[in-house]
Amino acid sequence: VAMETRALITWMEKIPFVLGGNLQGGELVVTFPFDKTRSVDKTREPTPTPDDHVFRWLAFSYASTPRLMTDASRRVCHTVDFAKEDGTANGASWHTAAGSMNDFSYLHTNCFELSVFVGCDKFPHESELPHEWENNRESLLVFMEQVHRGIKGVVRDAQGRGIANAVISVEGINHDIRTVSDGDYWRLLNPGEYKVTAKAEGYVPSSKVCEVGYEMGATRCDFVIARSNLSRIREIMEKYRKQPVNLSGRPSLRHPRRNHRGT
Repeated sequence: VAMETRALITWMEKIPFVLGGNLQGGELVVTFPFDKTRSVDKTREPTPTPDDHVFRWLAFSYASTPRLMTDASRRVCHTVDFAKEDGTANGASWHTAAGSMNDFSYLHTNCFELSVFVGCDKFPHESELPHEWENNRESLLVFMEQVHRGIKGVVRDAQGRGIANAVISVEGINHDIRTVSDGDYWRLLNPGEYKVTAKAEGYVPSSKVCEVGYEMGATRCDFVIARSNLSRIREIMEKYRKQPVNLSGRPSLRHPRRNHRGT
């Protein structure tokens, strides 16, 4: 792995990003994962993630704002007219790309990341950058606002301490996220009702229904999970070095023997 790649991976693992976008040139489209096709012999095929509906909304929230991406009358950059698809596309359905930022973020972090292609020129001249900024400023702001969609909360134990690395699962979506060092989590979701489960090693899982509304602002969905009996047994075994508890020091419950002398 190249030094730059390793540095980027370390950075992404250190900071709990929730939403990301990388800006590129050469096309007018917003793409979302997966970027790598499942079929080895195919260079393009639709390859959606379990969160495809969320990614489609995120992509559309960006593409629909500048209008240029969704304008059916605009000229096509190359050969594909992405305006017919509202200016968005699944990455693998366009062309397969192994090891993309989008796929890494989704598979190995809590971050949902997309690629934003802001213009037909792959390498625009610096004099064009102010114009590109004006074209995309509002889209960037709208896109960043989407981080407040879904659910958020804290997973704590019975004593109120945050539990790090707890798993947050949403029923029907085969993609989990994990809490950060203080037990906080953020999970992007579209509006609807979801059965959410929090679980961690040594604790009893807890589930509840969390409702995500259409208004901006993530729904608070906290969890308190209790230690499991198995976890307590393990603690006792570790304390006594996996040996049975020594009962020899406990007081005897038997009555002392008395010597009776005959008269």
